[in-house]
Amino acid sequence: MGMLLRDWEPRMTTPARGHRLRAYVLFVVAVIYFFLARQLAIHGAQGLIAEQLSPLSPLVEQGMLVFLLLLGYAGFGFWFNRQLQPIRDQGLPLRVGWTGEAGLGLAVGWAIALVCVLPLVVAGGIAIVLNLQLSAWGWFVADAAFFAVAALAEEIAFRGYGFQRFAEAVGPLGASLGFAAYYAIVQAIAPNSSHASVAVSVALSLVLATAYLRTKALWVSWGINFGWKASRALLFGLAVSGDTSHLHVVQGDPMGPLWLTGGGYYGLDGTWLAFIVLCAALPVVYRVTSELNYRYNTPVIVPAGIPVDLDAAARKQHEAAMGPAPAVPSLVQIGPAAELPEPLTKSVGADADSGAP
Repeated sequence: MGMLLRDWEPRMTTPARGHRLRAYVLFVVAVIYFFLARQLAIHGAQGLIAEQLSPLSPLVEQGMLVFLLLLGYAGFGFWFNRQLQPIRDQGLPLRVGWTGEAGLGLAVGWAIALVCVLPLVVAGGIAIVLNLQLSAWGWFVADAAFFAVAALAEEIAFRGYGFQRFAEAVGPLGASLGFAAYYAIVQAIAPNSSHASVAVSVALSLVLATAYLRTKALWVSWGINFGWKASRALLFGLAVSGDTSHLHVVQGDPMGPLWLTGGGYYGLDGTWLAFIVLCAALPVVYRVTSELNYRYNTPVIVPAGIPVDLDAAARKQHEAAMGPAPAVPSLVQIGPAAELPEPLTKSVGADADSGAP
């Protein structure tokens, strides 16, 4: 038995190792392409937007980044992975109920933000300033579009093609942990980042990776990402990762200890409170995606094998247990067969010839 396993193992592991190595190389290429696309998007937005419309530059930049990521990763999937529908395979299938999945993620993200904001209100409060001018509402729409597109860009970059190739190389758990570290490093580059902000980035990445792996699509994770960031800025006027440029209608100034508020500049992304809440959200996301996990992760049973004659198999098993069936005896003739009487027609014909009455 041991010899059989040793003979069998190399034939199975060698192609698997080659596949994992190829997947890892594609993951590295995807990461490099992300940084290249981001630089192209930054310079492209600066060249397209006039100075008087400079507040729209972040929205245009994120839109260009989404376009470059979708186009580039679709090309990778088509050429290197033989994907016939590479955009769908990146995690964006327009399947039945995809809008409901996005809505589910949006509700979860908003709930996470609300749970983080409530202690701020109880501990010290949030000083709110409202700007209800018509122009402010126009920028409010633009800010909502920015957060939606920016969340989509993050999901494509961190849970899309590169994540899928890394999962093929190291498994789903390894890919989730690896991309959590990768996402934290990218967020740590931001000014005024701290140990708490890095921890929050790791926890958020694990929540979003769980949503993707449970649904095999980016809709739920996109909704969580969008709801978590947009609700804090648009509804409560709080900074998002140190960015306060999208607070045109509601401007909030949190009051309380730094570990709870993250300061008026950096926001909840730099608090241990947000880290705890995001960790607690992991089982919640796991639970609310149970139906989607059953629908899209349950393996499909494909019929296979060889034709089997059940009657012949049962007969063979019966003969093996009871012995062969006795032969049917043939009929044996004991005496000579009796002669049959001559046909009646012959007798009648003879009588007519003789002239009998």
